[in-house]
Formats: sequence, C-alpha cells, structure tokens
Amino acid sequence: MPTRRTFVRAAVAAFAVPLGVSSCTAGTGAGGSGGGGSTDTLVFGKTDGGTTFVRNFNVFGPAAQKAPGSEMIYEPLARVDYSDGAKVKPWLAKSMVFDKAGTTLTVRLRDDVTFSDGKKMTADDVEFSLGIPLSDPSFNTGGVTYDKVAKVDATTVTVHFPKPAFSELGQLGAVAMPIVPKHIWAQQNLKTWANPDPVGTGALALSKFSAQQVTLTARDDYWGGTLRMKRVKIIPSGPDAVRAQLLRGDIDWALSAWSGAEKEYVAEDPSHHLYQRYATGGAYALFYNTAKAPFDNVHLRRALAMTIPRTDIVATLERPGTEAGPTGLVDEIYEDQLLPEYRGKVQKVDPAAAKAELAKSGFTVQGGKLVKDGKSYSPTLSFNQDYGWDAYANIMIKSWESVLGIKVKPVGTPGANLFEAQQNGEFDMTINTTAGAGAAGVFSALSSRALRPIGQKAATNFGRWDDPETDAAVTKLISSNDPKSLEDASHTMQRIVAQKVPYSPIYNSYWFIAINSKHWTGWPTPESFRSVPFPGLGPDTTLTLLRLKPAAQ
Repeated sequence: MPTRRTFVRAAVAAFAVPLGVSSCTAGTGAGGSGGGGSTDTLVFGKTDGGTTFVRNFNVFGPAAQKAPGSEMIYEPLARVDYSDGAKVKPWLAKSMVFDKAGTTLTVRLRDDVTFSDGKKMTADDVEFSLGIPLSDPSFNTGGVTYDKVAKVDATTVTVHFPKPAFSELGQLGAVAMPIVPKHIWAQQNLKTWANPDPVGTGALALSKFSAQQVTLTARDDYWGGTLRMKRVKIIPSGPDAVRAQLLRGDIDWALSAWSGAEKEYVAEDPSHHLYQRYATGGAYALFYNTAKAPFDNVHLRRALAMTIPRTDIVATLERPGTEAGPTGLVDEIYEDQLLPEYRGKVQKVDPAAAKAELAKSGFTVQGGKLVKDGKSYSPTLSFNQDYGWDAYANIMIKSWESVLGIKVKPVGTPGANLFEAQQNGEFDMTINTTAGAGAAGVFSALSSRALRPIGQKAATNFGRWDDPETDAAVTKLISSNDPKSLEDASHTMQRIVAQKVPYSPIYNSYWFIAINSKHWTGWPTPESFRSVPFPGLGPDTTLTLLRLKPAAQ
C-alpha cells in the first residue's frame, strides 16, 4: 500500500503501465434501507449540485446543469493514480503504448467489459466515443488534442496526435472523456439529448431518479469485481446541512471543506468520524482574463498578486502552512522538480513592491477605479458561492483596496454557472484550480492551442493566455521523452507563472472528504491509500467502493 511519502513524489511526465487485473431530502434522515445505517446502502451527500437535481446524463452535451453520479456510471480508458505520483494507468484499456515518434498511441482494450444493458464494449464504442470531441468543438469539454481515432480490430484502436504527445495520456483518463455505447449514442442529437436513462460500463447503474435523490444500483456483472453494497444513493445537501447529516449518520460520505472539523466532527467520535484531505497537485488560484484590459497588463497582475493575503486566507480556512508557492506546482507533490528559489516559498503581502508595479502599469486609481488613457475599469471577482468562498474573496478585496486603493466587486455564483462563465471567458478575475497529471498536465492548460475568443467555450486556458514562450515550453513538456528536456521545460514554466503571472496561486488545493464509517468500513486514509475517495475521479470512486465492507452491526 502506498505511503504518504510515496504520494508526494511525482514524475515530470506520466507514462502508462498495464493494469492487472424511495426518496429523501437534504436535512432529513434517510433511514431504514434507504440511508445511512443501512447494511446494503451507502448514502452520499452532494454539496455542490444545488438543492435539486436535473435528469441529464449527457456527459458531452452543452447543458450547464447535469445529473450527479455520471462518474460512477461511465468510465474512461485510463485513470490518474494520485497514490503513485499522478501517473496515468490503464482502466478500460489493457495497455496504452506510444510509437517512437510519440504521435500514435495504440490502445488495447479489456475484452471482459460490458455495458449495463449487457452489450459487450468493443473498439467500435471506443472509436465512436473518442470521436465525439472531434465531431464538434463544443463537445471537447476535456480538452483533447488528438486529431484521429481508428479501429484496428475488435479490441484495439489507435489514437493519432498531430505532434509528439508522450505526456498527454491524462486526457484519456478524464471523466469528461468516458466510453459510451455507440449503439445508443449514435442515434441521438448530442446537443439536445438529455440521456435520461444512462447505460455505461461502470459498477453502478441508474435505478431511480427524482429531483432530490438519485439511486444507483450495483451491477452483478461488473468487470472489476462485486460491490458489497446493493445501492448508492445521492442526495442534495449544502455545506451547513451536510455537517448535521454526517453527525446524525444520515449520510455516510460527503465532500466538505469544514473549518473546525477536528473539534466539531472528529472529536465527537474519533473511531468513526473521519475528515481527510488529499493533495490534488494544484492550487486554488486567481485567474485573470488576459484577453482584455486591464488584465492584459503584466505589472497590474503582479501588483494584484503581491497583495493577496494568502496567510490570512489559510488561517481563516484553518489550514495553516498551506499557502501556495508562486509557480502553480505544489511543494507537497512536486518538491523535487521545483527550482530552489521557489521551493518552500511563502508569498507575503508586499505593499511597496505592489505599489511600484502598479506605477509601472501606467494605471492610476481614482475613486477605486483603475484609470488609463481616458478609460476607467471597475474590476469584478467571481467565485463559487457553493463552497462558501465569500469570506476569502472579501479578504482579498479588502487588501486590494487597503494597499492599492482598487475597489473590486465580489460576484458569488453557483458552481455550474461559474464554470460555464469561466469557459466562455466572461469574467474579469475568477477563482479556479490548477491541476493535472504531472507538470505537463498542470501547465498545458496555459497553451494557446486551447485559446478561444471571449464568448466561445474553452476546455482549458480560461484566462485566454497567449504567450509564445509558454507555447514553446508546453510543447517541449508534452512532446519530449528526454528527462533533461522535460526538466528544463518545467523550470521555464515555473518562471513564467511566477514572473508573468497568468494566474496567481493562493493556497494548495485538496480534496476534502468527510466520512461517517459507522456503517461501512475499509475507507482509505491519506497516510495509506490506493484510491482517493472523491467521486469526481471516477475510477478512484469505484476502487474505493470495491474495498468497503459493512460494519459489524
């Protein structure tokens, strides 16, 4: 079993190796066979999906609102293993091997995979699924960069990239790139179809749906093994309600960034109340819309970055010592790859340097507005209100006004709507995370190949960063198989992020998991884990569920 020390080492590039192998509402107890306490049901409280669910399982479609649970119904070809340096490993694939040029990937598929309707998964399904993002740019939500997919035989496909892509396997492990059944999907208009009755290869299948509960039933023919629970129920909740539900045992599992959890939750029942965090490899960061003024000005971006009170924010979060460094790579995982000048660096508010950068920008501040060349700007900061980010936004806003005189308006937005606005570039400044499989995965999001005009949906590069030096370094990161070239490219990108500031890392990003293990045992821990119990990672959720056992009653 990997230890924490194993987890904090990540390769610059990740290479694949073969893999063996009844409703209830938020705030009420599910009870009986339908909720926490059941010996056959596991209940997940979803805190970022609003108060009701929409029956839309079209994972490629343009709708902002989607049904929860798709990651447990559909599966990708690969998974990113965060217990092993964020390496990309096969999942529905048996193996994935590049040719010497790094442009053609041969994917050999497992031959024991079936969809939940009993149909066998074949290369036809994989060729069709991987072709969906190529058929229309609006379907490319995973940011794929290959340009051709071809079936070789019933269990083999080739994926062609226009340029060497040794470090781009991570896109085949994205939950936004699942394998779907061609015999169903090929008959639909994917822009309008809601896919109300999803059929996937995952361990769970949809059995009931209501606006306030999704019930998934364990398959008895799942290729990866047999779950010990009969069903998983997903109910809508919120940051405050979910804490009460966990304490009562109404739910077994939730995502919750819970300040004070050690005292308020764990201390109540240390044997069963688990509060865990797993490093994502990225950071929560302030993204600037560099495609428009005033954020196309590097000196202004530096001034704003220098006045983010990161230590105050992590203190409010009750996560001391988790301030992000300036590079976008987190020390906890990428320590060996960081340049010495950035390793362990804590970014403090520097009023003098920030004011000097503001002066260099050519902007003056009048009445809280940025003014230059007869034009004035009143910046906004958008953030996910579902995660209670208001307090941290206010800390930043107060600092900008206090040090620089700039008044920034907070714009709290529901998560799904915020993500859509970020994709479309409809923001001034916004909060999102940086992450990916290895340094290539983290930095490739800044490549201009993902650049789209404001108003057009971008799969990545929300800040519309367009920089030749970045493109050259990212190209080297994803196309080279030489360790020295990869290291040089990573160092270049570290300097670009720190000095040109396409975004400003604020604090290290974690998946926060709250668990009540009274009913189910066998949960991983950050000190010893093979999978992160985070539903958004898809295969990791399946691996977690496969290892759970009913607690002794």
